[in-house]
This record gives sequence, structure tokens and C-alpha cells, in this order.
Amino acid sequence: MTAFLRILLVVGMACGVLAPIGRAVAADAKPLNIVFVNPGKTGEVYWDMVAQTMQAAGRKLNVNVEVLTSERNYRTMQELGLSVVARSDKPDFLILSNEESAAVPILDAANAAGVRTLLLSNTLIGEDSVRLGPPRRTLKTWLGDITTDLTTAGARMANALIGAARDEKWQSPDGKIHLLGIGGDEITPASIARNAGLQLAVAAAPDVVLDRMLFANWTQSEAEQVAANYLSWAQRKGIRPAGIWAGNDPMALGALKAVAAAGLSPGQNIQVVGLNWSEDALREIKAGRLLLTDGGHFLLGGWSIVLLRDYADGCDFAAASPHVEVKTSAITRDNLASVGALIRTRAFDRIDFTRFRAKPGRCGQYDFSVDALISSLSPTGAAGE
Repeated sequence: MTAFLRILLVVGMACGVLAPIGRAVAADAKPLNIVFVNPGKTGEVYWDMVAQTMQAAGRKLNVNVEVLTSERNYRTMQELGLSVVARSDKPDFLILSNEESAAVPILDAANAAGVRTLLLSNTLIGEDSVRLGPPRRTLKTWLGDITTDLTTAGARMANALIGAARDEKWQSPDGKIHLLGIGGDEITPASIARNAGLQLAVAAAPDVVLDRMLFANWTQSEAEQVAANYLSWAQRKGIRPAGIWAGNDPMALGALKAVAAAGLSPGQNIQVVGLNWSEDALREIKAGRLLLTDGGHFLLGGWSIVLLRDYADGCDFAAASPHVEVKTSAITRDNLASVGALIRTRAFDRIDFTRFRAKPGRCGQYDFSVDALISSLSPTGAAGE
């Protein structure tokens, strides 16, 4: 190789033009420091798994991920975020979730301090979205967001209930299929999207009635109570309940307890669906009591590190769009074996996150599908981490 070509190669890699995007991180790649302000509680399965996939991706991509947990207190979340922004030694990136619109003051402060931010799972909505506009316009350091298509997930869950009820002919005396919906809340974007999917599926099915849309604050205990109240009401009204749609797995598990207490047999004369891909839900699917768990969205944690590694190396995900939307998938008894072990053991170091980086010349184009995930997995026990 001539001296000129060697110089050209070095310059190209430094600028990110010839960086090994889509393959292993270059040995001399700049280490990154990323802080994630976790809105959940310690021990809350979904948010724990988001953080764990971030850290697993960080180990593959030369990124140090610091996790600060808010314990479901949104004042604490804001305090943590603002304290990160105020540090003298600022991180390369800050990842936030706009739960209950609590991230906006942090985004404002980060913009003033020059800290680049990414929103995960919940982005701006309502007046905040109107006031601030898209990423990188008013808030120059707000790089974008990574979310999941939870409206489609909510509809897929409802359609699974409807299909099962039609197959089994679980109509009430009025000839209709009667469902209960249990949502997490009425204000979080992720909840609104799931609930909208349920409503769309029901609206498209003239033989289906959504008797109640109740809210259980994402918790198993509250879902058990609202489901018990509904089942008691349905019995008094002479309604045959065919299915319960729950916006996350803990609420689905609460519904299962209420169903059993009411003398029904989940999976045999009523179906329940959830969302989260949680270990408890997989156990219920294997036993035939839970029809499905939708999700995979905890992997947004790992995918967010992929986006920011690429951005830092000169391959900006916003080349396609600053809004990255990842599709979820349903786990049923049919495909449980393919990803069940990964979730049960949380062996996220088995995922080769380097394989998900954008290819040269295709910045912003990602395949985060469940099929790509499965193909990236190292054999069990061979993660080498």
C-alpha cells in the first residue's frame, strides 16, 4: 500500500467514512460515556431489562453505561437528570424516557448545557411537541427518539383474543364477544398507543364489545382487583367474558389470578394477553394459561446504544429519521423456544450488538427485528463475557 493510500485510509476511518460500521468496533474507537435516567423502580422487570440490554450493548460497543434509577418518582427523575446536566464532567450522551412528560425540563437544561440527549420509549406529546417541534429544531441537542409501534402491538393482542373467541364460539347470549381492557394509565404515550390499538381492533370487529376500559397503574394487584370487579359484574349481567386485554404482563398476571378466583380456567374458557416478554409471562404461556405476551421493547435499551455509537462514529441515525420506531413481536407457544431461554436467563451478552450497526452508506437503516435478534445470538453458555 502506498503512503498516500495509508494516509487516506487513516483519515477516512477517523471521519467515520470507512469505519467498520456493522462489524466489530475498531480497537481505537473512542470510549463513550452514556447516562441513562431510568424512570422505573429497582426490581421492575421491564425497566431493569432495558438497563441490562444497554449495559450488554455497551460491553460490545466500547460504551460505559451509567444507570440512575428514579424509583417511579418523577421529581426524583428530574432531579437526577438535572444533576447529570450540571456535572463538570458531562457524559457524551444522556438517555431519558418522557414518562408523564417529566423529561421536558431536563431536555431544556441539557440543551442549554450542550448535552446531547435521546428519548427512549416515550417521546414528546401534546403541547410539548407543539412548542418544541421535532428533534434538533428548537432543542439542538435533542438528537431524536427511539420508540416502539405499540399501537400495532395493542391491536395484535386484541385480535388474538378475538380470533380465539371466534374459534371457540365464546359469544354471550347477545351473540357478541365481550372483552375487558386493562390499561396502565391514561397519560403516558406508551400506554395511550397500546390502548389505541385495542380500540382500533374492537372498532373493526362488529361482533365484539369492549365492556370496560379500566386502569390499574401497571400493577398486578390493582389489575387483579379491577378484573375481579369486572367478572363479578359480568356474572350479574349474564355476560360471558371471552377475553381480558392487559397493557403489560404484571397486569395480565393479576387478571389471571382474578380469573382463577372466579372459577374460570384461563386458556380453556377465557383468554388473557399481556405485553413485556417477561419471564413470568413465558411461564404462563408454556402452561397454556396466557395466550401471548407481545413486546421485545425492552431491547430499545440495547438498540439506543447502537444508535449513539453509530452517531459518535459519524453515521447519524437521523439520515433516515430522528424518530426510530422498532416493531414489537408476539411470543406464543409456537415460538416460545426461540427466545425463551434468552429472556429467562437475561443473558443479553449472547446478543452480538455489533451486527446491528448501520452498514456503510446506509446510515439510519436498521434491522432490529426478532429474526435478526435470533440470528445474532451466540449459543447458550458461549457468550464469553
